[in-house]
Amino acid sequence: MKKSNITDPFEKSRLEKGFGEMDDQNDPVVMALRHKDVRKCAHNWKTFQSGAKPGRIVIPSEVNIRDIRQIPFEVDPPMHGQYRAIVEKWFKRPLEEEYQDALKKQIHSIVDAVLAKDSVEVINEFSLVLQSRALTLLLNVPFTESETWISWGTHVFRSADSDLDADKANVLYNYIDKELERVSKTPTNDLYSVLLNSEVDGKKLTKEEAKGVIILTFAGGRDTVINAVTNSIAYFAEHPESLEKLRSEPKLINNAIEELIRYFSPLTQMGRVATEDTQVCEHAVKADTRIGLCWASANRDESVFENANEVVIDRKMNPHVAFGFGTHNCLGATHARQIMRILIETLIDKVKSIDIHNYKENIETLGEFKRKVGFDYINVTFK
Repeated sequence: MKKSNITDPFEKSRLEKGFGEMDDQNDPVVMALRHKDVRKCAHNWKTFQSGAKPGRIVIPSEVNIRDIRQIPFEVDPPMHGQYRAIVEKWFKRPLEEEYQDALKKQIHSIVDAVLAKDSVEVINEFSLVLQSRALTLLLNVPFTESETWISWGTHVFRSADSDLDADKANVLYNYIDKELERVSKTPTNDLYSVLLNSEVDGKKLTKEEAKGVIILTFAGGRDTVINAVTNSIAYFAEHPESLEKLRSEPKLINNAIEELIRYFSPLTQMGRVATEDTQVCEHAVKADTRIGLCWASANRDESVFENANEVVIDRKMNPHVAFGFGTHNCLGATHARQIMRILIETLIDKVKSIDIHNYKENIETLGEFKRKVGFDYINVTFK
């Protein structure tokens, strides 16, 4: 089996019953596995809410390490729409030519640097660096801030010793507090300042509300982008013919981006909390219990995707849900897609081959399911 393969541990349960079950810190989760059910539940925000106790819809739950509500992620309509309207235009900035030019310079610089090395550990020396530097553009802050973020590692709430590290989370919270205090005294043109100068229902956003948006921006797009970039590098290392196909047919790059995101599904699932007694795929779900919207399983649903367990680099119809679905679809999707597009274009332009030397897989345990989400480390040579 190729090193870049990500198998589908949900297939048997998806086909036989449509759902799975897992325990998360004594707060059980019923996992919707079929594409149609995941979309149906994601769309039904009245029955399956996001605006529960802060941290509860995340799997693993973060209720023990934060009480700040991530906005607009953990807010339901109609307030969700009002909060989202504040940041929607800001998060579309990656479509602007000037933004893309700056991102291109960053990625070119990173690729040039790794081409000069005999060996590179992709996660820490490539993907983390790329994600952190690109985030300076999204927040519109000085490039030098990326060095601080790189020092935090690949996840803002997790460490080598713990899936939920409160001390590490406090590093992020304290950092954001200082930045919000800074711009409250001397506003600039960064996201912090935009938030503190914004209004909802005729009232200025509080520092806590602004903090909720910033926490989401740091946490939501960190390990997911790192996984997407790292897994794509591994894929192209083992499938040089795909990179060559994109080199000869660049019009397929957008298809390739959507297919890689579908196949790798950087975020396995996201939770919701039931507001009433209901069902998921004919399985009873009690009020105030959790369900999981399993994006990774939905994206391998063989009733929707032909050859679902293969990367079909020129796949035409691709209704994947890797960026979520419905009201709470991912705000950072535009930024992530631009990162992937410019990365692929840069690899086509500058890289002839990628050789994998050694690696260790990163395996998630989700009750009865074990899913590879990427790597703990992977060493390669870019040529």
